[in-house]
Amino acid sequence: MAVKIIVIKLLLKMKFYNRTQELEVLARTLEQSQKSSCFTVMVGRRRIGKTSLLLESVKGQKYLYLFVSRKSEPLLCEQFQKDATRALGIQIFGSITQFKDLFEQLLIFATKEYYTLIIDEFQEFDNINSSIFSDIQNLWDQYKGKAKINFIASGSIYSMMMKIFENRKEPLFGRLTSKMILKPFAVSVIKEILNDYNPKYTSEDLLCLYMLTGGVPKYLDLLMEAGAVTKDKMLDMVTSPDSPFLGEGKDLLVSEFGKEYGTYFSIMQLIASGKTTQSEIDSIIEKNTGAYLVNLEKEYSLIIRNKPMFSKPESRKNRWILNDNYLRFWFRFIFPNQSLIEMGKNELLREYIDKNYEQYSGLILEKYFQAKTVEEERVTMIGSYWDSKGLNEIDLIALNDLDKTAIIAEVKRNPKKIDLNLLQTKVDSIKKELLKYKVQLKSLSLEDM
Repeated sequence: MAVKIIVIKLLLKMKFYNRTQELEVLARTLEQSQKSSCFTVMVGRRRIGKTSLLLESVKGQKYLYLFVSRKSEPLLCEQFQKDATRALGIQIFGSITQFKDLFEQLLIFATKEYYTLIIDEFQEFDNINSSIFSDIQNLWDQYKGKAKINFIASGSIYSMMMKIFENRKEPLFGRLTSKMILKPFAVSVIKEILNDYNPKYTSEDLLCLYMLTGGVPKYLDLLMEAGAVTKDKMLDMVTSPDSPFLGEGKDLLVSEFGKEYGTYFSIMQLIASGKTTQSEIDSIIEKNTGAYLVNLEKEYSLIIRNKPMFSKPESRKNRWILNDNYLRFWFRFIFPNQSLIEMGKNELLREYIDKNYEQYSGLILEKYFQAKTVEEERVTMIGSYWDSKGLNEIDLIALNDLDKTAIIAEVKRNPKKIDLNLLQTKVDSIKKELLKYKVQLKSLSLEDM
């Protein structure tokens, strides 16, 4: 049976916002799985909207949704057994205490009737019984040829999900039909959401919303539904004593880092405060942090290695950046000021943010325009530039190697502080790298958002 692809929007309370491409991929997988079983994994940070998206993708279809919570395997199986009976009408007799037995029953059912099986927070099986992954592999290999099932494993802890499915030593390596990494909303969607809730919004409001959420649907939802639709109201809510944003950073990451979370937190705090080179970080922490930085980049996908545009692959001129806007804000302002929160001095926390807001939001504005440029322009490469002495900094360079064009921009909050003549001087210092490009200089400020 062919599946009609419908453009649906991701649920944010009463309205859906655009996840068109993701839904089209899931629709194609759904159609394929009706001919031969498919095994899909979806990975994305918590609050990114994985569950809402998956449930929307199977709307009108028969499906079973299972959430892996941290409880004993027998109790989990008891809950899953009830869920299966309610969703599929499947009768599983007796008391099942091991997931492998339940999973086999679900696959046997799929040999008779097609459906979608969604297992959310899949990585939590590792904390319940790590042999479950081997059991799933054995049973999947045994039944996938006979069954017709759309099997989707969803997880929020990036490092664990990558280990489960991409480590050659793990039993589920090589079993996937497809993999999806769910990312935050694009800049245009953030603007659409803010406009729906506050049609008279200012650029300052938009920048603050982007700074705090980075396009994470749950954070957008929390702010908009609370009526925090202006910069001041957003910051008031984020710093209020009952704000869910205050403890969110720790809640997200402690389970990721385990016993070494203290070292990782210290490194991320330093990066958020502007200590972006390993030498700076090492000198403060007083140990070699190279392995930690690699883990944060490769395993946890929480920082990115920023190199100046046109630098050679072997260049060591790295600047580390937190790639999640909320976590960047949390480590810059919330985490270092836990004592203020514990003393109930939230007004002082807000004052501290206000004092540093202009400088900090100016850095976020650069990230905003990079994201906006990628979304709106024909771009094959984007980044920034600085020389070996850390001088001649250029905020934005966007190259199009197909059309041989380059957009080079100075980004500042206040347009009056932009000097295009100075920018031209900086461009002249790298003119050899730009010989084959037609260069367009731009000034980008709050007025251009």
